[in-house]
Amino acid sequence: MRRIVLTLLSTLTVVVLLFGYRTSTAGSLSASSDAATISGGTSSTDPGVSSDSSGAPPSDDSSDDSTDDSTEPSESTDTGSDTGSDTGSGSSVSGTFTGEATMTRYGYVQVEITVESGEITEVSVPQYPAGDHHDVEINSYALPILIQETVDAQSADIDMVSGATVTSQGYIGSLQSAIDEANL
Repeated sequence: MRRIVLTLLSTLTVVVLLFGYRTSTAGSLSASSDAATISGGTSSTDPGVSSDSSGAPPSDDSSDDSTDDSTEPSESTDTGSDTGSDTGSGSSVSGTFTGEATMTRYGYVQVEITVESGEITEVSVPQYPAGDHHDVEINSYALPILIQETVDAQSADIDMVSGATVTSQGYIGSLQSAIDEANL
């Protein structure tokens, strides 16, 4: 009888510890109200933007929908301007172009490019998976590499980062969307 009680209590303890561990780590992630933006190969924090645990910035809706736990992608916006004509082989497009938010199995990835005289001069990633420590670790390593490759290649024809295949696929999809929007 004593052995049965000890076994049941041990099992109960293990179950409580397993479920309690996940809850304790999730609570520390959602306590942060800052969203990190990776831009031009560096990581910075934008204190004016709040985020949920997936790292996605809040939508522009002014309505409060506290029951919706899904992360919606940001709408693609074109803040660029075409400063020249499209005749000839050289492009003189300038401005900032935001690609569509691409859904990956870990969250949305969205790329924003700055173009000057038809060349990509800066790349930022305002939206990327940051739901847990592992996502943050992978993206803090992979995104600066992807950004540098984009600036070097001046196209979406870049290599994926080993160990960050899912993020790389989402990044390339959103990057291609931004490049298409800029007509490069």
